[in-house]
Amino acid sequence: MTVLAVLAAFAVAAGLTRQFCDPASRLHILDHPNERSLHSRPIPRSGGVAILGGILVGGMLAYTLYPVSGEIGILLISAAPVILISFLDDRFGINPGIRMLVHFLAAIVLLGAGYGPDSLEMSGTAWIPPPGVLVSVLILFVVWMINLYNFMDGIDGLAGGMAVIGFVTFAILGRDNGLFASASLLIAGAVGGFLLFNFPPARIFLGDTGSSFLGLLVAAFSLWASRDGLFSLWVAVLIFSPFVVDASVTLLRRLAHGERIWRPHKTHYYQRLVQVGWGHRRTVLAEYVLMLSCSLSALVAVHMPVGIQTSLLVTWLLIYVFLMVGIQRLERHCAKVTAS
Repeated sequence: MTVLAVLAAFAVAAGLTRQFCDPASRLHILDHPNERSLHSRPIPRSGGVAILGGILVGGMLAYTLYPVSGEIGILLISAAPVILISFLDDRFGINPGIRMLVHFLAAIVLLGAGYGPDSLEMSGTAWIPPPGVLVSVLILFVVWMINLYNFMDGIDGLAGGMAVIGFVTFAILGRDNGLFASASLLIAGAVGGFLLFNFPPARIFLGDTGSSFLGLLVAAFSLWASRDGLFSLWVAVLIFSPFVVDASVTLLRRLAHGERIWRPHKTHYYQRLVQVGWGHRRTVLAEYVLMLSCSLSALVAVHMPVGIQTSLLVTWLLIYVFLMVGIQRLERHCAKVTAS
């Protein structure tokens, strides 16, 4: 039944995505180029609705195997306002402050319903802060994941590929919990159907509906796995570290430069690679290699001693520093070539 549900999610999402690519569709909502865009012509941005449709249909098929549990019910309640405000933003444009308020509301619903762990573990060391502090940290984690996924949805195939790789890895790591693993595969299947039309050159985008929804799902499943002892929160962060590192470092750099962080921009590292001539396809394929490497590291790390886990995290930190420095040098080299 799980396989059938995943296939249904894939097929429904692919069918809806193809339909929304048609200008005659009522959900052919166009994304017009702006200061943040790397595309030069209007592209529909209703892919997130197609993914949601695939997940719902697949979920109904899987219901006979896994009746709706507390985890899924809470997740649906939390996701509903995020999906609604994001769709309205795609359709009409919504004030960023209102969207952020809804994101905090979704996070509070998740944590208030007991979706988070009682402590934070890092390479065998558990940090048990006062309950109020822990809840505050986890609320910020949820809100940041929602927004960083939106920030990183800037080139063809990137956010969709990250979701497929990440949730398949979640399913493998959480295979002892049938509901968790099946739900993870369901999400990966639906996003895979959308990715058929989003891989470079993209015919459709996720939109805020898709990126915010996926960011919430990443956060929720990370907390769920940590709470139930399937894998630690740091493992989930490692899997999605290509997004976490790029978005976080870019935000801190912009803050340090006194920039208005809510303004559109094109200074994420993946955007900078596209702008120096790598293009969408080459950049996204390189990102896929990075994503797969992080996921394989996570799969190996959970079975390793604490010392090796710590060494692995330090190694990845050095790798990211090397990559960021490499992109800066590539930019300087291209600038010299252009000037000459």
